[in-house]
Amino acid sequence: MITILIVEDDTTLNSGIMLSLRQNDVDIYQAYNVKQAKQILCEKKIELIILDVNLPDGSGFELCKEIRQASQVPIIFLTANDMEIDIVTGLEIGGDDYIIKPFSLIVLRARVRAILRRVRDIKFDNKITIDNMVFNFEAMVFTKNGEVLVLSKTEQKLLKFLLNNKGSILSRSQLVDKVWSDGSEYVDENALTVSVSRLRNKIEDNPNCPKYIKTIYGMGYMWVGGESFE
Repeated sequence: MITILIVEDDTTLNSGIMLSLRQNDVDIYQAYNVKQAKQILCEKKIELIILDVNLPDGSGFELCKEIRQASQVPIIFLTANDMEIDIVTGLEIGGDDYIIKPFSLIVLRARVRAILRRVRDIKFDNKITIDNMVFNFEAMVFTKNGEVLVLSKTEQKLLKFLLNNKGSILSRSQLVDKVWSDGSEYVDENALTVSVSRLRNKIEDNPNCPKYIKTIYGMGYMWVGGESFE
């Protein structure tokens, strides 16, 4: 069952979106303001959010920022704001897509399906079990042999990107661009070397002979090892 939250104060549009997305395997929750959305997010596990930017009791942008502090659930913004700066802002604060009103419900449905396919491919909000380790990115809880692993945000991003690209060689520049994607500071590849070393020290039984994070000399790094998703 797929769970979708629609946050839109226009009751007619909210209902129209709900009807266009409603299927046997889709469970839809409707909110008409920020307060209702927060309540639903506290009570339900939501897999995708369709979020209006201008709400009666707050901003969809601000709600997105709050959500991103604890979750990477996909967010599609809906708004009548068609200024380039608004679109850029929405995407940079964590939005996965930005749809300008008025829009076609058929197009919205197609974009929702595309995002859900991508989410299911990378399984980024599932619990990942690897041997004696459990990585729960949604809850930001990581354990090894039942003991909690304390991972920095950088280490979490690095681990997630490696897992999502299991078996693929990732160049050092790719990893730097992805892990330090906000561009808030200059980062050289030495920072990546340090982060990989710290992550290995936390998850590998023998960091000097790593089982999971392999160095591909002259190319980059690769995650090797099986995992199960729950």
